[in-house]
Amino acid sequence: MSYAEFLREDQRLVMLRLLAELPAYSANSSVLYSALSQYGHYPSRDAIKSELYWLQEQGLVSLNDIGTVVVATLTPRGLDVSSGRAIVPGVKRPGA
Repeated sequence: MSYAEFLREDQRLVMLRLLAELPAYSANSSVLYSALSQYGHYPSRDAIKSELYWLQEQGLVSLNDIGTVVVATLTPRGLDVSSGRAIVPGVKRPGA
């Protein structure tokens, strides 16, 4: 696995975990962009949206495109992955 793949998998897990902690399991891409920097990730806003669409393809989030931002809502499957109860290739598994 390349370092870029490792970072992408970790970033996806962090996004899921952030959504799991928020009221209504939901946040917009701008909020996620700001929060990711607290965890040492500094992707572009475009990269955040791309990852959110990837997470949607895996059934981990549902998305609502509202102009310049995308609102992501964690699905039950996404909650399972964020807590380590389910495994999805491409998303880092949480540590014990």
